[in-house]
This record gives sequence, structure tokens and C-alpha cells, in this order.
Amino acid sequence: MKFVFAEHVLDVDRRELRRGGKPVALEPQVFDLLVYLVRNRDRVVSKDDLLEAVWGGRIVSESALTSRITAVRKAIGDNGAEQRLIRTVSRKGLRFIGAVREEEELLRKLAAIFVADVEGYSRLMGQDEVGTLRRLTACRAVLDERIAAFRGRVFGSAGDSVIADFASAVDAVQCALAVQEALVTEERMRFRIGVHVGDVIVQGDNLFGDGVNIAARLETLAEPGGICISGTVRDQIGTKLPVTLADLGEQQVKNITQPIRAYRVGSAAAAASVAPATALVQPVATTREASDSGTATAPRLSIVVLPFANLSNDPEQDYLADGITEDLTTDLSRISGSFVIARNTAFTFKGMAVDIKQIASALGVRYVLEGSVQRAGDDIRVNVQLVDAEEGAHLWADRFDTDRRNLVDAQREITGRVARSLSLELVKDLGRRIEQERAVDPDSRDLVMQGYAAWYRPRSVRNNEEAERIFRRALAIDPRSTDAKIGIAKILVSNVTQAWSRSAEGDTERAERLLLDVLEYDTGSALAHSTMGMVRRFQNRLTESRFEFETAIALDPNDTYAHIQLGWVLLYLGDPAAAVVRCEKAIRLSPRDPQLWGYHLPLGWCLLLSNNVDPAVDRLIGSRALNPRLWHIHFALAAALGLSGAAEDAKTALAEMLKLKPEANSLAQFRALRPWGNPQYWALFEQTAAVGVRRAGFPDQ
Repeated sequence: MKFVFAEHVLDVDRRELRRGGKPVALEPQVFDLLVYLVRNRDRVVSKDDLLEAVWGGRIVSESALTSRITAVRKAIGDNGAEQRLIRTVSRKGLRFIGAVREEEELLRKLAAIFVADVEGYSRLMGQDEVGTLRRLTACRAVLDERIAAFRGRVFGSAGDSVIADFASAVDAVQCALAVQEALVTEERMRFRIGVHVGDVIVQGDNLFGDGVNIAARLETLAEPGGICISGTVRDQIGTKLPVTLADLGEQQVKNITQPIRAYRVGSAAAAASVAPATALVQPVATTREASDSGTATAPRLSIVVLPFANLSNDPEQDYLADGITEDLTTDLSRISGSFVIARNTAFTFKGMAVDIKQIASALGVRYVLEGSVQRAGDDIRVNVQLVDAEEGAHLWADRFDTDRRNLVDAQREITGRVARSLSLELVKDLGRRIEQERAVDPDSRDLVMQGYAAWYRPRSVRNNEEAERIFRRALAIDPRSTDAKIGIAKILVSNVTQAWSRSAEGDTERAERLLLDVLEYDTGSALAHSTMGMVRRFQNRLTESRFEFETAIALDPNDTYAHIQLGWVLLYLGDPAAAVVRCEKAIRLSPRDPQLWGYHLPLGWCLLLSNNVDPAVDRLIGSRALNPRLWHIHFALAAALGLSGAAEDAKTALAEMLKLKPEANSLAQFRALRPWGNPQYWALFEQTAAVGVRRAGFPDQ
């Protein structure tokens, strides 16, 4: 709420007083006293009223009260002689007499809206008013119970209709499935349900806007006993729920300008798919929880490539076993329809005695590929076995004797054997290497593997320098090595990201030249496209960055890096809902990633900028716990805490941030240090994050 009087704006929510647009510093008790006077301007407030309202009834000296009143007058340009705005009423008290205009701040948030009503309700009432009302009351009890169980909130109810909002599209759809399951035996009273995710206006306990209206229109498209969802909801639930959706195409609905993509769940044609899905009548674990607990259903073509063991009796040869593991992971990711656990999660099992069934259950996969590498000079022996973890059966095992020059062919053969064993259709050019890479000098290829071994060590200036040195040696031996060029570009991009670069602009330009050279000859390199996506992001060419990451994902659907970075770009494009989908996909692909803090961080930002404050705080606390060394994590957490009302905790987070990044000492400096984003993003930032840090005392300039 804002109160406007004279040249002043009193913002109660932000606890700010501005005069002529400039902030006026006020002590907390002085601010509270002014707010109380303005709110009660229709009457004279007594000394006892002020003591109760501002000091909670505590005994306060006359001089203390007088000094606070004097401070209020001074802050608003008034004084005891003129009494232009605050009048003293002899032996009665004070009254605010200035003309005041109230302005209620328009708040928006992203919400999943659930709308349900009864098919043919007027007809039923005409036939049997008492019986229909009795049935409706019983059905409403079911609806209210299911909505509460899935963390929803009813904010509208008229006659036979119910409108609720949820923080998650998954929760809203699961609730709809549970409602229809619970009411399946109710033959005479059948509900239709519509679900949409969109931007809504918050006014008190109510919600308004197209987000609500579209959900209501979708409800009319649902069949009795069925559910209709928007394309936005379909994108957010992805494969999280075992349902089949009938695509209704673009629908032009009443009073909505743009056509809405609609999907029907629960129709007669989809009944077979709805029946098992509606068994989920209780709230289920999140994607990560389900994966960790082993309760998730493994996708049919899901696999993890465990780190191959080094049997060479030489720890220096670890890089070779690791490189073969990574290459096989990448090759398998290019099989159509595959779901391959990311390298970072798989490598958390390196050197461990593992139980195949337990690992598969924990990661939510069906197949496990494991093996070993033994090297003697240029000769290399690779042992591989593929296990069906659900059945506990070895599908095949084989040994491949090769050398460094023919190692790529051996890897292609292994990948092909896996695909044939699983009866998969191979994509064209399954092997990751393009034909020209067959001629790359084996010494150069060996150095590239060593470079990536250095790259995957804990991130530091020293490790980056070593990785770059090795990649440059590889490129010097063979200027045709696209992998060496991409490796150098990745180091340059990493240095810019971590603020280790002596010239961010120069390093970005060098990375761009290397990647353009690669893509001129190999447009099918997912790694080159994803690295170029980062270059375009640093240049704030966000639409081009989005295209690069989407191209990388099309080439390698299991690339967690591309998914998480696309999430950041979508956020900077002002679309946090779409960004959440990418972040959740990355977590599913790599649930044990050592860099998991980097997945929780963008999720936290998305929730924060969508004004879902409490879950944002949870995500950001998790990110900070996993990596307390990054200053911008502390900033995001401070913003979320401030927005939640925990101002003191927010101040503590800001203090930690300033220890790590002293120059990030104002909102203006934050924008300069992290300048990416379009106007929509910065508008969301201003409505949420900026409000949060201001409440913690963070300055604008």
C-alpha cells in the first residue's frame, strides 16, 4: 500500500518514505508513527494510542515520544508552528490533516490455475434441487480435501464452480487426476476441469487476469469427468506424470486474443491412459526425491555409463578410461529416444564397489554399461558389459582390442552393440566423431583426453590454465582437431564466467573465433553449439544464445549443461516458467551432480522472480550449502529472504556477499556485474529481487 500526500510517497510494503522522488531516512519507530497517523487520519489519536501502536504499550518517556513526533514532522517538511500536515489538538492528541491518496501496488505472480465445474448443473437443479445440492456438498468436500492435499488454495467458488491456485503445474494436474478418480462412481454429477499456468494479478486473497480466464475456458473444452490442460502445462509436466494427452490443436476461446494450444486428458479415447495415472491420488515426491528414493519408474531406454576402471597399473592412465567413458556417454545420448545419465553424476561412483540394482534404482534407469580399459604402449584393450538392472541379467559382454589410432572405431562398435542389444534404431552418423576426425593425429587426440581430465577437476585458475595448456599442445600437433579448439573455447568462456579473465571482451571474441571455425566444418557438434550459446549470452545476444542451446539439445538431448544454460537464457528472456522445465530436466539427468548447486541456483531465481518466495528460499539455501563461495548465490538468497520478511537474515546474506565481492555494493553495481536480460526480465527483477534487497537496506546506488 502507498499513501501519497503533498510531495511525499509513503510506501508501507517497502517501508520507504520518498520526498520528490528521493528517499528520506527514517528510524523504524518514526516510520511506524507516521504510518499510524496517516492510516488513522479520520480521527484524533491520543498519546495512549501511539504508545500502544508503536511501542506495544511499553512505558516511554514524554521526551522520547516528543522527539519521535518532531522527527516525523521534520521528515515530511512540517513543524509545530505551521502544522501543515500534522495538527496538535490540545489535551487530545494528534491528527494527520493532509490530503492523502491511497494507491494499492499491483502485484503479479505465476500460478497454476485449476478450474472445475459441474456439467449440466442448471439442468440437475431443475430436476431435483435438494438432491443436487446434497450431491454438490459431498463432491465439494472431496474437491477441497484433494486441493489441500496437493498444496493448492481455493480462491473462488460460485454455485457449482471451484477455482484454485497451485505453485506447481504438476501438483495441479495430479490434483485434477485425483479428483476425477475419487468422483468416478458419481454418475449424476460429473465435473469438468481445466488447468493453465500463467501470469495473474494478486488482489488480496483473489486472483485475476488471463491466467485465470484461460483456465476457465479450458474447463469448457473438457469432457464430463475429464481434464483439459494448456500447452504451457503440458510443457511443464513433461514426462513427470504417466498420462497420455490428446492434442486438440490451437483453440480460439472467448475473450482471449491469441489461440490456446489445448490437450485433453480423461476423454473416452484417453481412458486407458488415465486409469493408471489416477492411481496417484496422494501427493508424490519431487523428481529429485523420486529419483533418490528409487520410486521413479525408469524410462524404457534409460542408461548410465559407469566410469570404466583403469587396469593399466598406472594412475596416469586414468584419463584414458575417463575419456572412453565420456565418449560412450555422448554417443549413447545421440540414440533416438534415449535417456542417459550425465557424466558428472555417473562419475560420483568412480572407484566404488557398486550394487548395479541399487545404482539403477537410485538414478531411475533400467540399463547399466560398465567396463575397463587396459593400455600397454599404443595397444588398448576395452572390456564392456551391458546389464539389465531390473532383471539382474547381463545382456552381453565383449572385449575389444585396438590401438590409439583406431580407438574411435572401437567406441563406435561398442555403442552400436549397445543399441542393437536394446533393439534401438540408430540415428544417422551415430559415432560422435565426424569423418575428418579419423585423420586426427592420435597424439593430439590423447592430449585432448588429458585436457578434459584437467577440465573436470575442481574449478580453479590453476586447473583451467593447465587444461588450456594441454589443449593448445594438442592443437599445435594437429590444427585440424576440433575437440582441441572447443576445449580452448570452453576454458576461455569459463574464465569469463568466473571473472578470472584479464580481458572478458577479448576472451569472448577469441572463443567466438574458435567456435566459428569448428562450426564451419562441423555443424553437428553439440558441444560447439552449447559453448557458442555461452558466448552469445555474454554478448547479451539472448535470442541467438537460446537458438544455440536449443540446437545443442536437439543434437544431444541428454546434455545437462545445455539444458541448465538454456534455463538461464530463458530466465533472462523473461520466461521463468519455461526456464524451470529446463532446470528440472537437468536435475533428472544428473541427480548426483557435484555441481548441483548450479541447478538449484537458477531454479531459485525462477521461483523468486515468479514471486514464489518460500520455495525460492529453500532452493537458494540448498545452493548456498553446496557452494558458499559464489557471491551471487548470497545475493539471490538475500533477495528471497528480504521478500519473505526475514530482513535480518537477508542482511546477513548480503554481508557474506560483500565479503566475497566488495564491489557488488549496490543494485546498480549488481546490474553492471551481471548485465544480461531483456526488459521483461528486469521488470520481474525490479518487482521481486530488488524489493527484497531494499528491505534489507541494500542501496540503489
